[in-house]
Amino acid sequence: MGEIRESYLIAAGSAVALLSHPAVAAAWEKPSALTEFSVGGLAGHLGHQLVRVEEVLPRPGAQPPIALIDHYTNSPWVEAGLDHESNMAIRQGGESIAACGPGVLAGRMAEVLAHLTEALPAEPADRVVHLDWNGWSLRLDDFLLTRLMEIVVHSDDLASSVGLETPELPESVIDPVIDLLARLAVHRHGATAVIRTLSRAERAPATISAF
Repeated sequence: MGEIRESYLIAAGSAVALLSHPAVAAAWEKPSALTEFSVGGLAGHLGHQLVRVEEVLPRPGAQPPIALIDHYTNSPWVEAGLDHESNMAIRQGGESIAACGPGVLAGRMAEVLAHLTEALPAEPADRVVHLDWNGWSLRLDDFLLTRLMEIVVHSDDLASSVGLETPELPESVIDPVIDLLARLAVHRHGATAVIRTLSRAERAPATISAF
């Protein structure tokens, strides 16, 4: 099994453990660290990063896969405001998934993880999947990297929302996420701005991010 698939499954397992934590259930209806997301809605969005993978596995690529960077530049939510329909749909989706309650959500995600743990190693190295909601295809491993990043970022969001330490994850999980975020930041702001942010605070832009 490829490194990204292994890393994704490690991160997904960590996410399921976090979703099962009593502190998440206790704060379910409270506001989260993310604007306009409840803790439950954020938990639902985190769990959705497993569901998305399970959904795309039966969908072979309908056309040649696009490059990973194009996946982000073509997605309207990346630079859209909180009130943009794409971001509103993401929040509504998280709340909808969370409507079943914390216990049911955690149990369902554990079942999805068990399925993915069996299914992903059997997929061909060059497997392409179609993203119906976007209308394009990606290499499976590229899609898993996008979900890996989402899991790492939103696990920190959820843990921070309920007063827990951010889950510790191995370098095999963190390194590809940092690499992806850096690539996206360079694409958005240029290499010089990113280098200055990391090494020369006095000349760094006031704000810089991947999204």
